[in-house]
Amino acid sequence: MRISTRGRYALRVMLDLARQGGEAFVPLKEVAARQEISQKYLEGIMAALSKAGLVEGAHGKGGGYRLCRLPEAYRVGEILCLTEGSLAPVACLGPGAKPCPRAAGCPTLPMWARLDRLLEDFFDGITLAELLEQSPGASPPTAPDARSPL
Repeated sequence: MRISTRGRYALRVMLDLARQGGEAFVPLKEVAARQEISQKYLEGIMAALSKAGLVEGAHGKGGGYRLCRLPEAYRVGEILCLTEGSLAPVACLGPGAKPCPRAAGCPTLPMWARLDRLLEDFFDGITLAELLEQSPGASPPTAPDARSPL
């Protein structure tokens, strides 16, 4: 399994927005500059995050993006699954995979299924808030946030 640039950048952007805290919208241009990521590339990522309801966007003066929930309510797994499509280690375990005619006798399928569960549990066990706490030199949001953690 290899996480693509899209997945890694989505996590970086979500963490950047979480660091900003508060209710204000953060211009994508500022996020792109801080993260040293092309604004054009981020626009595609932000569209997917917005469509899935992970971020909220506003156009015009004072526009940008902000998180829809508190950082504690975001699981790394949901962000990666959204951007990657699947984290399944083999195609036969991916979403919408056709049933494999060899599955019943496949000696490696239990191993791949176990790895799939481990990956899912691992990434779903990490929140944006935890990543913020572990980031070198990072400071948590300074303003209390009234948004719902759900």
